[in-house]
Amino acid sequence: QVQLVESGGGLVQPGGSLRLSCAASGSIFSIAAMAWYRQAPGNQRELVATLTSGGSTNNADSVKGRFTISRDYAKNTVYLQMNSLKPEDTAVYYCNAQIVLYGSRYEKEYWGQGTQVTVSS
Repeated sequence: QVQLVESGGGLVQPGGSLRLSCAASGSIFSIAAMAWYRQAPGNQRELVATLTSGGSTNNADSVKGRFTISRDYAKNTVYLQMNSLKPEDTAVYYCNAQIVLYGSRYEKEYWGQGTQVTVSS
């Protein structure tokens, strides 16, 4: 019923930039919040940045000042602009959304399939 499709990952040198995109599609009535998570090999999945429907954002301390989350409400798309990338940012990045479907009164959590970001020289 709902798909979250991520794009924009890849290989970048330290200090470089990447922009991730995540487009939500399906029988979407509203999206309460969208977020980006990441998971490095051997680590637990961690929250990177969140963006509420009201426009409030919150970033993990490890990415503050470097990453920016934004959203195109008309396109149901969330972005993650990543600047000054470091090797420790290497991970699979996942899109997350809290979505209310048409005909439903409740939010449900959805995940994208993940996109690999590798920061290496």
